[in-house]
Amino acid sequence: MEKEVVMNIKIIGVGKLKEKYFKDGIAEYAKRLGRFGKFTIVEVPDEKAPESLSQSEMDNVKAKEGARILGKIKDKEYVYALAIEGKERSSEDFSKELTQLVTYGHSDITFVIGGSLGLDAAVMKRSNAQISFGKFTLPHQLMRLVLTEQIYRAFMINEGSPYHK
Repeated sequence: MEKEVVMNIKIIGVGKLKEKYFKDGIAEYAKRLGRFGKFTIVEVPDEKAPESLSQSEMDNVKAKEGARILGKIKDKEYVYALAIEGKERSSEDFSKELTQLVTYGHSDITFVIGGSLGLDAAVMKRSNAQISFGKFTLPHQLMRLVLTEQIYRAFMINEGSPYHK
């Protein structure tokens, strides 16, 4: 009898999720994802940053947030960095990609959403892949909800569920 692979899906996000409607939406998809494996969201504190920062100050903020993010990633984790310059995928392609990762032994998959200034170069370097949801800039709180839904959609596509219609 084959041993069932338990998926561990983690989203690391910079900053606290404050809005109840985002929390409620994420909680609903997290509950649905429970049947596919373990789903967790890890929040790391954002660095306070005034509106007008020099490039070196921005780099410093990203480096501090990046260090916090990297502290939450284990060596065995397959890491997706969410970045505008990342590769865009269809929901079907994303679904296939997740299936292939599990097939080839990657059952710990982590998604990283940066703060308002984006992700530090060290986090990008640690990532195995970069994913983009298009050229739009979205609030990172909303991105958590969109990403959680897309992860759920990917599992439903793999299952052949009508959810994706």
